Amino acid sequence: MPELRRDPVLGRWIIISKERRKRPSDFTIETHTSLGGFCPLCPGNENTTPPEVLAYRLGGDRGPNKPGWQVRVVPNKYPALVIEGDLGKEGEGLYDRMNGIGAHEVIVESPNHDESLTQMPPEKIFFVFKAFKERIADLEKDPRFRYVMVFKNYGRAAGASLEHSHSQLIALPILPRMIVSELAGSLSYFQYKERCVFCDIIRQEMQQDVRVVCQNEHFITITPFAPRTPFEMWVLPKQHSSTYCKLDDFHLLSLSSQFSETLRRLNACIPNVPYNFVLHTEPLRFGGVEHFHWHFEIVPKLTSIAGFEWGSGFYINPLPPEEAAEYLREAL
Repeated sequence: MPELRRDPVLGRWIIISKERRKRPSDFTIETHTSLGGFCPLCPGNENTTPPEVLAYRLGGDRGPNKPGWQVRVVPNKYPALVIEGDLGKEGEGLYDRMNGIGAHEVIVESPNHDESLTQMPPEKIFFVFKAFKERIADLEKDPRFRYVMVFKNYGRAAGASLEHSHSQLIALPILPRMIVSELAGSLSYFQYKERCVFCDIIRQEMQQDVRVVCQNEHFITITPFAPRTPFEMWVLPKQHSSTYCKLDDFHLLSLSSQFSETLRRLNACIPNVPYNFVLHTEPLRFGGVEHFHWHFEIVPKLTSIAGFEWGSGFYINPLPPEEAAEYLREAL
């Protein structure tokens, strides 16, 4: 079983995934070429994955775990955390640990092996984002879980191990440090100014119009003022909301359109660039956090994290966000 261990100095938690243990010789650096051959995520191979927990099928229901799906969600065959068992929290002197309990799922975004999220029209991306919402809402029913992280790794350099376009979610029994920091920072700002810091960011970016990449009626994409990497972007709802799960289908489609344009602009600037995106939303069962503002963060993999970054916590970004936004605006 995986294990969660808490760093007693920084307070961060580390997943020790014993099922994924490797020898030193397993940590090799390789260039990425098309793998070809068998793909467990393609239609017709449903029996090679764990049984689906959600699927959207159009034009006739052929039954679960059969071809004919548009988006399919399955448990990860090699999960970072496992859903069976209890937390088993315990101390070992000054160290804290617990069982690696959680849920780890794969959202297969398209039945077409070679279709990337960038290539998909908004009407198809809609079902991917709807699956995010439905799975978060379902996992919220489990009292062991405190947060559901939705993320995507695109490209081998960004951590993708399968070519078939997919994203993932992991339900956690603890809050990620990044979310804790965002909650604390936005609360501090709210207590001082009685306003949401993200709403103020959106307002100022729209007024200055130097870091705005694109926008529609409901959503805006910006390059943040202090980006960690070149072409980092945030996609935010213009209307204040703390939780992604409150989106209705109309706004999910609007988000899909905004996200599609954002990714197409990035791809036009740097074709097939590896990237990660992460959904930042309020923790489960918080009952509304008025100072927090949900959003997506898109981080292209264009720079390396080396000794200075690891030792200092700083990031060195060779491209000002104002210039990145200009490139992205002109890309299409």
